[in-house]
Amino acid sequence: MSSIDLTSETNSTSHRTSVAVRWVFFGCAFITVLTTLGIIAVLVNGAVNFFFGASVIDRLTGDAWFQQVTFTEFFTGTEWSPIIGDRSYGVLPLLWGTMMIVVGSAIVALPVGTATAIYLSEYADPRVRRTIKPTLEVLAGIPTIVYGFFAISFITPILQRFFPETGTFNAAAGAIVVGIMIIPMVSSLSEDAMSAVPDHLRNAAYGLGATKYEVSTQVVVPAAVSGITAAFILAISRAIGETMAVTLAAGMQPNITMNPFAEIQTMTAYMVQIGTGDVSVGSIGYQSLFAVGITLFAMTLAMNLLSLWVRERYQEEYR
Repeated sequence: MSSIDLTSETNSTSHRTSVAVRWVFFGCAFITVLTTLGIIAVLVNGAVNFFFGASVIDRLTGDAWFQQVTFTEFFTGTEWSPIIGDRSYGVLPLLWGTMMIVVGSAIVALPVGTATAIYLSEYADPRVRRTIKPTLEVLAGIPTIVYGFFAISFITPILQRFFPETGTFNAAAGAIVVGIMIIPMVSSLSEDAMSAVPDHLRNAAYGLGATKYEVSTQVVVPAAVSGITAAFILAISRAIGETMAVTLAAGMQPNITMNPFAEIQTMTAYMVQIGTGDVSVGSIGYQSLFAVGITLFAMTLAMNLLSLWVRERYQEEYR
């Protein structure tokens, strides 16, 4: 067999392998997209059931349907009790509880995470950085239910020592523990953005007589602002979707209150309550799970899209 034939056979084998690998990767991507579409379809169908007393298929086939919960009642009502008592379907208490956790966790995580990122990027010795950054990533991998027990057994007793009116379940403990959870995301992503800033910008600032602090805060941070902002938004999105930690720490009492030491309920905590309870499938209480779920999905999707837009809009390109 000539060398030309061997080369041709090798090229043919390489081509088939390349095509096979491409189809494998396409299959993986297709499964991911299909799963996402399936989740959206389930949420939409359940939400339509909740609002109109009929599924999407019923609507398409022309079967009878009625509006059992109005959009105005759902999005503006201040009472949430879809299962017992005088049933009411105002989601604002759950939205309020979620926002209390998000704001509180942002107050904890954003300054601490940013300061940690500045230290790792600008001040830390390379050996220290190689130790601290993997440790932060391990912290991000701890199961969230462990954080919930940590809040109950450690954070809440400390709060009760200084604020005796603090209940066993309270918004402050939930916000603090979620803030601790998202610190690794803020610090790691922000540090990556700062490390991507070219050294010639730093050297130019040093040449003008700037101190390391001035270089860090007035050169590096502004240059990496798009990545830092995207890290903030992704971390807040993570806080919105947190489930077990806030369920254990903040409680399951839908409540609109400004008191951070009172019990509240987030949207995710309500979904846990319904998903693990004995509510009959098909009841309006069960269907409310999908209405809350699609609201939560829309919020996190909007935050992720905002993160992508900020990153693309304000990203600096260096040559």
